[in-house]
Amino acid sequence: MKEYTMNTIRRSTLSQQVLEQIIFMITSGQLKPGDKLPAEMALMEQLDVSRPVLREALGSLETLEIITRRPRSGTFVNDKVGSSPFKAMLALSINNIPAVIEARMTLELGLVTIAAEKISDDQLEKIKETIDRIQENPNSDYGKLDKEFHRLIAQSANNPVVEGMIDSLLITHEKTDSLITYREPSITIEHHLAIYEALKIRDPHESFTQMYKHLKYVRKKILDDFEKEK
Repeated sequence: MKEYTMNTIRRSTLSQQVLEQIIFMITSGQLKPGDKLPAEMALMEQLDVSRPVLREALGSLETLEIITRRPRSGTFVNDKVGSSPFKAMLALSINNIPAVIEARMTLELGLVTIAAEKISDDQLEKIKETIDRIQENPNSDYGKLDKEFHRLIAQSANNPVVEGMIDSLLITHEKTDSLITYREPSITIEHHLAIYEALKIRDPHESFTQMYKHLKYVRKKILDDFEKEK
């Protein structure tokens, strides 16, 4: 079996360090797109970690679409990982919640201003539909509708250069959304409607302002809960 260069892991946040080691193996060329990772037992021995720690790290890498785990076949580096360096960067900080939220804000604030200039009537209608559906069922777990709202805005920027960033944006959305312990539908609807109205009049400045107001609220809500859990 091929041996890979990696350091034994003994410090805290073991799963994060496993994740970093595997990312290093990919970025250093020891593992290439399409390659199969060593077997689970071999990785556990080489990294000196338990099965739960390893599986947590692999789960994060799979969420980030850097690897794919195939039943009875093994774990493989995704073919397109080389074209998604932002995902690898995100993987290294996926548990740094303040940094993940700031990354999401950076992406969305830029995309919404461009979307205001390019968005079509059809795209606006689809965005409004997500808001309507939350209004119809405010007590439901509307996380998927929230994600779809932000995805539609990002895609309406219609820029092929940032398409890879949109995938990363959705990953950061999933991460931050999973940390929300309680939902406030009336505030979500109010914020989403304000963003929609700004996009509808094709006003980049107002779209930026309303998206910032919304994401600032989300950031405070998540970080307040995050600090309480420490």
